[in-house]
Amino acid sequence: MRIVQGYAVSLYDVAWSPDGTQLASAGSDTLVTIWDVVGRGGGTQPRVLRGYRWNVRGVAWSPDGRLLASSGTGNAIELWDPTTGASVYILRDPDSPDTIFLGIAWSPDGRLLASGSHLQGVQVWDVAARIRRWVGRVHPTRIRRVAWSPDGTRLASCGDDGSVCVWDASDGALLQRLQGHNGLVASVVWSPDGTRLASSGGGRGELFVWDAHSGERVQTLSGHLGSVFAVDWSQLENLLVSGGSDGVLRWWDVQHGECLMMREAHQGTIQSLRISSNGRMLATCGDDSTIKVWDLENGEHLRTLQRDRPYERLDITGVKGLTEAQKATLRGLGATEDIPASNTQQVPTS
Repeated sequence: MRIVQGYAVSLYDVAWSPDGTQLASAGSDTLVTIWDVVGRGGGTQPRVLRGYRWNVRGVAWSPDGRLLASSGTGNAIELWDPTTGASVYILRDPDSPDTIFLGIAWSPDGRLLASGSHLQGVQVWDVAARIRRWVGRVHPTRIRRVAWSPDGTRLASCGDDGSVCVWDASDGALLQRLQGHNGLVASVVWSPDGTRLASSGGGRGELFVWDAHSGERVQTLSGHLGSVFAVDWSQLENLLVSGGSDGVLRWWDVQHGECLMMREAHQGTIQSLRISSNGRMLATCGDDSTIKVWDLENGEHLRTLQRDRPYERLDITGVKGLTEAQKATLRGLGATEDIPASNTQQVPTS
């Protein structure tokens, strides 16, 4: 038996379908995966969309649910039919054949698709016309996430230069540049009414809340250990949820700057989190290969979604020639082993 060493899949992004019945994920396994989220116990086996040779960095459903966009290496933003799994069209950077696309987001009306990239700026596409509308470059950096304002008139981006940029969505004019993070900015999100922005990043475990009109920082939320990689804003105006390199989720009262509750969520970094459109559920993903679904109101863990590992359900009971360390590795890769009764402690009877 050959044992796969070092098997690990990081999931970089997760997205809800508009009706809240499905989740899509993107990861280091080069795959886009669609889950049917049904029942309290879990979902059905996922559908896998193949089209990338290397990492897939972002996923986003169109507002009408008819298209699923994914981004990654190979100068490709791929548009999929989520019902059939067929590739519909691929958007490519006409200026650079090697562009790596990162975070992506649809405009509220579903006409435009925005993308971050590695060194090639913010790019906005007219999906129906299949053309690029504009490119925004402050200076070359890694643009990790992009987010549309609720009214679709502005676009926020964040990246490794430590700033949050706000763009005019119609022509790409730079409106604001918000600075203050210590190091990279990993995530940015708008409040439901469009009056505030929240951003996360750096190494101090902080989130910043900004006045979207003045650009003034109005709140600092501290508590995470390490970097905060993911944040989303609930439909409740003063509720934020964040996750980071400590694997912990935190619910925040934005108005008072207080942490309302915490949940240990993932082994390793939480890379992405998204609140469902009905505001009832939270989906998270990270470096432990899993997607987890939570009740947003009370923080209850509802289910874990994970594709089969290399040795899923392989019975290694009684297999000879394996060390205890090798058995542990196999179990971590999905194998099962029955422990002999002689190895369990017997309770004496009297």
